[in-house]
Amino acid sequence: MKQPAVYILASQKGGTLYIGVTSDLIQRVWLHRQGCVSSFTKKYHVNQLVYFELCSDISAAIIREKQLKKWNRLWKIRLIEQTNPNWNDLWSEIFGV
Repeated sequence: MKQPAVYILASQKGGTLYIGVTSDLIQRVWLHRQGCVSSFTKKYHVNQLVYFELCSDISAAIIREKQLKKWNRLWKIRLIEQTNPNWNDLWSEIFGV
């Protein structure tokens, strides 16, 4: 899945959220899960992929990331729950397990 994407990680359902952007979603999520990418995600155990959007190019992904980061928490939760109401970890979906 080497395609630009914006993603949201969570520590648990209703927990701490992290929004990021990447050109390789599988690699980036794996790095978060290993605690190798962000001190924030490592410190707060934010490693469950609960939402992602694939984008046409990295510029579009960056614009969308900035937009989502400006949203209030309730809007972010609603976005997650539109496609993932149980806050399941989508790692297996993107990794193909």
